[in-house]
Amino acid sequence: MSAWRLLITGATGDTGHAAIEALAQTGHHIRALVRQDGPKADELRGLGAEIVLGDLLDIDNVGSGMRDVDAAFFVFPIGPRLLDATAYFAQAAHEAGVGAIVNLSQRTSRRDFKSSSARNHWIAEKIFDWSGIPVTHLRPTLFTEWLTYGFSLPGIIENDVLAIPFGTGRFSPIAAHDQGRVIARLLSDPGPHTGKTYLLDGPQEMDAAQMAAELSTVLDRPIRYVDEPIADFQATVATIPQLGSYVGQHIGAVMVDLQQGLLAGTTDTVEQITGIAPMSVRDFVTAHRDMFASERIRL
Repeated sequence: MSAWRLLITGATGDTGHAAIEALAQTGHHIRALVRQDGPKADELRGLGAEIVLGDLLDIDNVGSGMRDVDAAFFVFPIGPRLLDATAYFAQAAHEAGVGAIVNLSQRTSRRDFKSSSARNHWIAEKIFDWSGIPVTHLRPTLFTEWLTYGFSLPGIIENDVLAIPFGTGRFSPIAAHDQGRVIARLLSDPGPHTGKTYLLDGPQEMDAAQMAAELSTVLDRPIRYVDEPIADFQATVATIPQLGSYVGQHIGAVMVDLQQGLLAGTTDTVEQITGIAPMSVRDFVTAHRDMFASERIRL
């Protein structure tokens, strides 16, 4: 296949950055839509990406980023304006003649879900379907990166505690690195995947106590799991400026699903699409070991 022009949104986030890393040696022209210039944009330039400044909530910005693009990746942070961004993106893609969209949705995307965010992701999928543009939807389970976020990492670093309301619920954590590889493959050859919805999982189903055990093994110190009450966890999330009560409401509903066993199981989708198995929790912690021993707290 000849080189394509590919648009990556959310390019300074974990998944968007991972997709650009995976695309860096493919020969495709990579365009990264970012909200502001700076060190993170410079990292993307170092990977060979063209940087375009813009906001997904400004259809003119999105339209400029779409110019001459063959395929595009859409992701939007958990927030109340997802449907606005989706409609703008779909319309801009239609106007630009974009040939394919890869949409990052959520595992809990369904009409009757208690989370406003998850319901909106279900509607966003339908908007892309109605647009007539060939689309592939991705529904990942909970990210392995949850271990590094501001509601988890401080407890691991400061108290050797993983405090999170997972109960005994089981799921197969997936790393952004592996999501990025899937996105890169779908954008590079979208045809066989058009109209499909893929569940994305890591290689092993586990509960939070097992995740704490993996942390203990790699970090060579005991990490204890504490099943924090959902309401307490939501209150913590709500105090983090980048997150807030909307994210807290979503996480609370997801935790109920998890504790009820609705996120259990695993799939081999990552390996089937990319030819390489996804990284395990142990692999992830090993790769990010310094983060768990530092004072750098991610939000």
